[in-house]
Amino acid sequence: MKKLEINTTLTVYDSVSELSEQQKEFMIKAVNIRSKAYAPYSKFKVGVALELENGEVVLGTNQENAVFPSGMCAERVAINQAGTLYPGVKILSLFVSAASDNFAVLTPTPPCGGCRQSIFEYEENQNQPIAIYFMGETGKVVKADSVKDLLPLTFGKATLNLI
Repeated sequence: MKKLEINTTLTVYDSVSELSEQQKEFMIKAVNIRSKAYAPYSKFKVGVALELENGEVVLGTNQENAVFPSGMCAERVAINQAGTLYPGVKILSLFVSAASDNFAVLTPTPPCGGCRQSIFEYEENQNQPIAIYFMGETGKVVKADSVKDLLPLTFGKATLNLI
């Protein structure tokens, strides 16, 4: 037996004000779109802004459903929309902001496991990492250079022997 040690490095900004002007704009878009989330059950609202290689910005919010597995996370809403509207255009970065109607979300909220897998699929297909910036309502912003920093043991084409 041997142990496998996995290390990752994330960048932590004290606030949005430490981001570049362009990154601030994207995060502000994620914060603003958050209010349009449909979250009548959890009251947990997430907004996402995707920066595409062609300069377009695609927004997404979480969309809940009374049949809980049928809802969609904001990250997947935005990614699916980008894939539909701009097929083949690379996603450069993803900005996430989360808030709740029931409590203050003061810690950075990363994409869930299902969203991480979806982001990985796009990274793998475009053969280029996607920078992920995530925060709560206010406060610290965390940046991962790739979803592999959040999901180090990936399941993709190589696992299925498709490459």
